[in-house]
Amino acid sequence: MSDSPTTRSLEHLRERGWTPRIVERRLGRFVTVDLFGFADIIAIKHGNTPILVQTTTGANLAARRKKIYASDLAPLVLQSGFRIVLHGWRKLKGQPWAPLEEEVTLTDIMTARARTIGRTA
Repeated sequence: MSDSPTTRSLEHLRERGWTPRIVERRLGRFVTVDLFGFADIIAIKHGNTPILVQTTTGANLAARRKKIYASDLAPLVLQSGFRIVLHGWRKLKGQPWAPLEEEVTLTDIMTARARTIGRTA
């Protein structure tokens, strides 16, 4: 399997019956633009709510979570019927690559924003 978190997430989703597609755009060699500012992949599966996936390394999971919490569009995405899921890929000694999967809810976003406001007040 490739070392790319996106490739790992695509394979992970397919193994679970999802139909995933990449939705980030590449602008040049080193710059990508995520759908709605945070989504790398959209995935659909019969009978399930569509998901938008932010995929990264395990070490960058917290930064990507903050990015979603700060997004003006994330609440609208959730209220529009999508789920938002983070995949943080890690490889433990002697083990295959595995994702830390974390769903982001509207409550998570609002709680994180309230904490930020509380610190600045």
